[in-house]
Amino acid sequence: MNKPFDKIKLHGFNNLTKSLSFSIYDICYAKTEQQRKEYIEYIDEQYSADRLTDILGDVVDIIGANILNVSRQDYDPQGASVTILISEEPIEQQQTYDVDEAPGPLPETVVAHLDKSHICVHTYPEAHPDDGICTFRADIEVSTCGIISPLKALNFLIHSLESDVVTIDYRVRGFTRDVDGVKHYIDHAINSIQNYMTEDTKEAYHMMDVNVYQENLFHTKMMLKETDLNTYLFGVSTDDLSEDEEAQIRSKLTREMQEIFYGRNLPDTE
Repeated sequence: MNKPFDKIKLHGFNNLTKSLSFSIYDICYAKTEQQRKEYIEYIDEQYSADRLTDILGDVVDIIGANILNVSRQDYDPQGASVTILISEEPIEQQQTYDVDEAPGPLPETVVAHLDKSHICVHTYPEAHPDDGICTFRADIEVSTCGIISPLKALNFLIHSLESDVVTIDYRVRGFTRDVDGVKHYIDHAINSIQNYMTEDTKEAYHMMDVNVYQENLFHTKMMLKETDLNTYLFGVSTDDLSEDEEAQIRSKLTREMQEIFYGRNLPDTE
């Protein structure tokens, strides 16, 4: 008897829909109003609709599809959106794809292919008016139908954006039939999104899973382990700060990251 993740002979097209969704957060500290304004301007330029289109175009290459249509928009005062409709390659070309469920490439090693449905991203830069914390969020969804897997884009997207905290959802929807008419609700083995991450990614982050196996629904939270304060300062460096200021800023940054990671506001400790 075939297990759900064995290769199965299908009756027609693989009708499973596989969706991979991210919320990726970049945290920063900008002390003055002017520095916060400059941070938002920097983020808007760094993650403009044009650059996001380039990133998503690489995702299309990684997972193996054709771009049908691109819709992109920058917003005033800040933020951007990009949606790409994609289609699978002709059947005769599909056999050349690497369709194994495995970690995809990192940004510097992109070489591959793609499939079907859509890819979209929306950005949300914001700054706290009082305590100097700035948080940039990018929401990304990669949704495909058929044999091609969005999991191949997993590592590329984490490494392509400045990812301090990441929440990831992966879900397989619908069913596909084999030649005997038996319905299959998943076509690959998985017990955690972490199965498809590279070792360096797993070593760099604290991770926590919340999975609903009977619904083919997988959720992973990630928070960066090691932090160099200078990479979180905008407009200044640690050389410009006293020890007390450094400690206060570290505390604010840690609190922001933990609140996002745990999904709740932490009690004041003062």
